Amino acid sequence: MTEVSTIGLDLAKMVFQVHGADASGAVVFRKTLRRAKVLEFFRDLPRCVVAMEACGGAHHWAREIGRLGHEVRLVPPIYVKPFVKRQKNDASDAEAICEAAQRPTMRFVAVKSESAQASAAIFRTRDLLVRQRTQLINAVRGQLTEYGLVAAKGTANLPRLLALVDEPGSDLPQATRAMLDVLIGMVMMLAEQINALDREIARRAKEEDMPSRLMTIPGVGPITATAIAALAPPVETFRKGRDFAAWLGLTPVQRSTGGKQKLGATSKMGERTIRRLLIIGAAALVRQTSRREPPPGSWLARMLARKPRMLVITALANKMARTVWALLAHNEVYRAPAVAAT
Repeated sequence: MTEVSTIGLDLAKMVFQVHGADASGAVVFRKTLRRAKVLEFFRDLPRCVVAMEACGGAHHWAREIGRLGHEVRLVPPIYVKPFVKRQKNDASDAEAICEAAQRPTMRFVAVKSESAQASAAIFRTRDLLVRQRTQLINAVRGQLTEYGLVAAKGTANLPRLLALVDEPGSDLPQATRAMLDVLIGMVMMLAEQINALDREIARRAKEEDMPSRLMTIPGVGPITATAIAALAPPVETFRKGRDFAAWLGLTPVQRSTGGKQKLGATSKMGERTIRRLLIIGAAALVRQTSRREPPPGSWLARMLARKPRMLVITALANKMARTVWALLAHNEVYRAPAVAAT
């Protein structure tokens, strides 16, 4: 049998599809594997490249197969899709993964360690709890609106909602008041859990070197710093700061053709958790700047004078992303740029 060079592995819950190809891309074998037989199959193979889509469970299998001596490559699913031929099934998916991994210009996802995945879990959990809290608060607001009781949006107005529910002179039926008490109890429980996660994030940010250096950047707090440390791939993955900003989805979409450069809106094609946190930090900086005059001649002052507010926030988030890459690449701390004298 011709020696296999690259294997495309289509992951599943129980039945995995394997597609093997030689160095020229010719098919060597196609077969299915039960979950319990996957590692046994790769243990008996000579060292080769094993490619998978970067999906759920991919990092686990990448670590396990990598320990057997194989070179593992994770391909973003969006880059695999163009190689799928006609009908979509497990066999064609595995073949597409194999072909995509053999492209010389293909981009791959860095394999995460177990500790990196554990650090990322805290942010996924916090996001889930925050979304659930928002849903519950909106449910309370909606119920009160049915009885003519209105409160503004946002968690800052939660005390106002509680006051409306507890108001003795209100016309709320007893059954509605009982259901609102259930919702409010769940809101309070989630708030306690979110506060506990925030304290854990702040503790990690102070104790670890990378987050503490990132927090020297204006607009980057403990949550953003530890999110970057946990969710971003190694800094060596990116050649320059613009590549990191593009990975976060903070660069414009290109629709250039015929030698004419046409840039559209922000792509939003990247790690949305870090992107959202950077935009929130940039919005806070712009809000602070609007309260007190920025230094004359500074980049932010010039932008605010001639550009819309939201555009400035997005541009500032892009600038913060490039600064993050520079600090990580050169192992330094942030130094504020000098403002030219006018």
